[in-house]
Amino acid sequence: MFRKVGLALAATLIMSGVALADPIEGNWKTASGATAAISGSGSFSITLKTGKHAGKTIGSFKAAGDGKYAGTITDPETDKTYNGKASLSGSSLKMSGCVLGGLICKSQTWNKL
Repeated sequence: MFRKVGLALAATLIMSGVALADPIEGNWKTASGATAAISGSGSFSITLKTGKHAGKTIGSFKAAGDGKYAGTITDPETDKTYNGKASLSGSSLKMSGCVLGGLICKSQTWNKL
């Protein structure tokens, strides 16, 4: 009896953990074709998993609500860090980085793998 209750409780906890995962978490295909992994809880880090800069952490974001995130993003080619924003829509993630108070921005769209 106790074993069945324990197994049911464990299954419930595992399933609720899956349901609590933030939709930004996971592997994403970048505009350059590399794979980036986004992980964390509340505060998310972005690490390149494939491509020329594999293993490099290129961003840190916090949830801003309603599928939007804010933080910093680093260009792996130049190692320059910019104020960044991300916006999640379905299986697409629009990433942008800006300088000069938002006067000059670059953006790209990543797709969830």
